[in-house]
Amino acid sequence: MSRREFLVFGGGVAGALATVSAPGPVRRLLPPRRRFWFQKATTAVPTVCEMCLWRCGAVAQVAEGRLWKLDGHPENPKSNGRLCARGLGGVGELYDPDRLKKPLIRTGRRGEGQFRETNWDEALDVTAKALLKIKEDHGPEAVAFFGHYAGDKWFVDYLAPAFGSPNAAKPAVALCTTPREVASNLTFGRPVGGHEPVDWDHTRYIILLGTHIGENAHNTMMQQFAAARARGAKVVVVDPRFSTVASKADRYLPIKPGTDTALLLAWMHYIIVNQHYDAEYVARYTEGFEQLVEHVRPFTPEWAARITDLPAEIIADVAKDLCRYRPQAVLVPGRHVVWYGNDTQRMRALYLVNILLGNYGRRGGWYIAESPYVEEYPLQPFPIGSEAGGCAGPAASGPEASSDRKPRADGAGRTFLRGGVAIQELVEPMITGRPYPIKGLVSYAVNLFHTLPVRERTAEALRALDFHVAVDILPQEHTRWADVVLPECTYLERYDDLITVPHKTPFIALRQPVVEPMHDSRPGWWIARELGIRLGLEQYYPWKTIEEYLEQRLNSVGLTLEEMKKQGVSVQKGRPYLEDWEGKGSPFRTESKKIQIYCKELAEAGIDPLPRYEPTPEPPEGFFRLLYGRAPMHTFGRTQNNPVLTRLMRENEVWLNRAVAAAMRMTDGQRVMLVNQDGAKSGPVRVRVTARIRKDCVYLVHGFGHNAPGLRRAHGRGASDTALQTRYALDPISGGAGLRVNFVRLEPEA
Repeated sequence: MSRREFLVFGGGVAGALATVSAPGPVRRLLPPRRRFWFQKATTAVPTVCEMCLWRCGAVAQVAEGRLWKLDGHPENPKSNGRLCARGLGGVGELYDPDRLKKPLIRTGRRGEGQFRETNWDEALDVTAKALLKIKEDHGPEAVAFFGHYAGDKWFVDYLAPAFGSPNAAKPAVALCTTPREVASNLTFGRPVGGHEPVDWDHTRYIILLGTHIGENAHNTMMQQFAAARARGAKVVVVDPRFSTVASKADRYLPIKPGTDTALLLAWMHYIIVNQHYDAEYVARYTEGFEQLVEHVRPFTPEWAARITDLPAEIIADVAKDLCRYRPQAVLVPGRHVVWYGNDTQRMRALYLVNILLGNYGRRGGWYIAESPYVEEYPLQPFPIGSEAGGCAGPAASGPEASSDRKPRADGAGRTFLRGGVAIQELVEPMITGRPYPIKGLVSYAVNLFHTLPVRERTAEALRALDFHVAVDILPQEHTRWADVVLPECTYLERYDDLITVPHKTPFIALRQPVVEPMHDSRPGWWIARELGIRLGLEQYYPWKTIEEYLEQRLNSVGLTLEEMKKQGVSVQKGRPYLEDWEGKGSPFRTESKKIQIYCKELAEAGIDPLPRYEPTPEPPEGFFRLLYGRAPMHTFGRTQNNPVLTRLMRENEVWLNRAVAAAMRMTDGQRVMLVNQDGAKSGPVRVRVTARIRKDCVYLVHGFGHNAPGLRRAHGRGASDTALQTRYALDPISGGAGLRVNFVRLEPEA
C-alpha cells in the first residue's frame, strides 16, 4: 500500500492536499480555486456501520449531499470513537460503480445472468404473483427466506412469519454461532449474544482457542484486548496457525486441529484433581459437579498430550495459571465455532472450564449481558413465531405453530436436537421435496455460493426452484440465478429497525440515512412492506413510514426520533455482575435457576450429558486439512469488490508450512490450484510459504474466488474456501455445519 493510498483510505487525503496547498512552489501544482470538502459546510450525521455484523456507531461527514468520511461514534459502546478498516471503507461501498442500479427480471436461463431492466411495480408484482402461486399450490412453508445483516429482520423475522413460513434462516446461525448459543442456553439458560460478554476491563488471564482477534476484526474487541494487554493481562493462544494475535501472546500452543475438546477436558481434570476450582461458587451456583468429577477422572494432561500434540507439562502449566488468576481468568467463547460437527460439546467444555474458575458473572470473567428495554411496535400477532435466531442469540419467542401447520423442514427435532433454523438443511428439500417441497426462495444479502457448503448442491437447488427473488446491493453470483433482482440501498442510504445491543451497558442505536438513495434503489424495509402488502398481509403493516414505526418504538423509552437522529445512541444501565442480582432473582434461566454442569436435556435425548472428545478424520495421504478465516479489511464474501478495501487486500493466499513447501518444491508466490478430496477445484491462488502453520494444514482467507463478471474488482481473484467445502459434519445437538472436515492438495497452475 502506498503512502497516497493510505492517506486516501484514512480520509487523510484532505490533510495531505492541505499540506500541498501550503505557500511555495508546490502550490502552483493545484488547480485554481479548488475547494475541498472539509472547506465547505459539512454535516455530521450519526448512524450505525454495517460493514460487518459488529454494528459500531459511526458519524458520517457529509458536504453538499456527498459522503466524504466516516468516524467512530464517541458515545457508542461498540465504537468508542473509532472504526476499523472495514468501517472506514463504507464510503467505497456507497460509491461502488458496480452496484445494482435498477430492478431486473431474468430473460435467460438461470445462472446465465441475462436480465432486462424494469420498474419497481412490475418487479414487485411479478414477485408477489409467483409467491402467492407457490403458497396456493404447496402452502406458505414452501417459500424459504434467507437473510444476513441488519436488514434481514424485515424479511426473515417479519415477512416470513407474517406469510406463515417457518423456513426462514440466517447463515449467522448454523454456519457460525449456533453451537455456542445452544451450549450456552443448555448450561446457563442464557445466550452468549452478539457482543461476547468478556469483562476485558478487569481480566488478568486470557485464553483464545481459535479466536483471531485482529484478523476477525471486531472493533471493540480489538480495543479492549489491546487495553487489557497494555494493563499486563497474560494471553495464551491455542491454534494450529500462528495468527496475528498469537504474535501478541505470552504462550502459543500449536494444537493439532480437531482436538480442542481433549485439551479442555484435561484442564478440567487438573483443576478438579488438584482442588483448585472455586468450591464456593460451584456449590452456590451450579448443579451436576459430582458427575463431572467422575467424568473427567481419566482425562489427564498426559492423555490429552497424546491427542493434541501439546506437551503434558505445558497443558498442566496453563491450568495452573488459570487457577492462579481466577476468577479474573477467562476462556473467550469465540464467534465462528462450527468446526468439526461436535462443536456444541466443545463449547460446553469451554464453558465448564470457565465455571470451575467461578468467573461467570464476576469481574474479570464473563459479565451478564442484558438487552436494553424498548417495546416492539404493537402489531397483530403473526400466524407463527420466528425461529430463525441470529448471531445475537436464539430466536425471539412468538406464537406456537398451530397443529395444522407444517414444522420446519430443516430437521430440527429429528436430525438435530434444537437451535435456530439450520440454513444448509433447507437446501435438500428444494431438490428432493423431502420432508416437503420448498419451491420458492427470498434471499436477502446472502451470497449463496460463498456461504453455503456443497456448491453444486446449491446450484441444483436453485435450478429446481419455481421462483427466486434476490435482494442485494451488488451483482453477486447468486443474483445471476434469480428470477427477479431487487436493488437495495446501502446502509448509508436507509433506515433500519433499531439496533438493540445486549451489553454490560445495554444500548439502543439508530441507523439513519446520511445521503439520499443512489440509482433506482430502495431500502429493505420498503421492499418488504410493499411486497407484504401485495401478498395480502396489510394487517401486519399498519405503519405507513419507517419514521412512524421508529417513533412509536422510541417513545416507549421516552425518546423521540428527532432526538435519536441527533445523538445516535441511548445507553441504559445493566446488571453485569452476580452481586447486581442479589435479592432480585437468579440470572440463570435454567429450570433449576442454576448453572447446569450435567445437562439433563442431553441425557434425556440420548446424548452425552457431559462433553466427550471425539476424534475427527485425518487428512488422506497427500492432502492437508483446509482451514479458513478472516482478514481485518474484509467481511465474508461481501467486500472483495469494495474500491477502498481492495487497495488493502486484492486477493487471498494459501498458507503452506515452510518445510512442507521445501519438500514439495513449492516457492513463495507460486500460483497453484487447490483440489479437494472430491475433486472440486478453486484458484489459481498464490502460495504463502511460512513457518506460521502446522505441517498438516493449509489456510485461506474466506470470501475470495468470485466468478461474477459484474464484480469487476473481485472477479477471478484468489481461491474460494466455500468452493472446496463439498462436505460438512452436522452437529447432532445444534444443527451447526462443521466445515473443517475438508482436505485439499496443491497442483501447480497449468
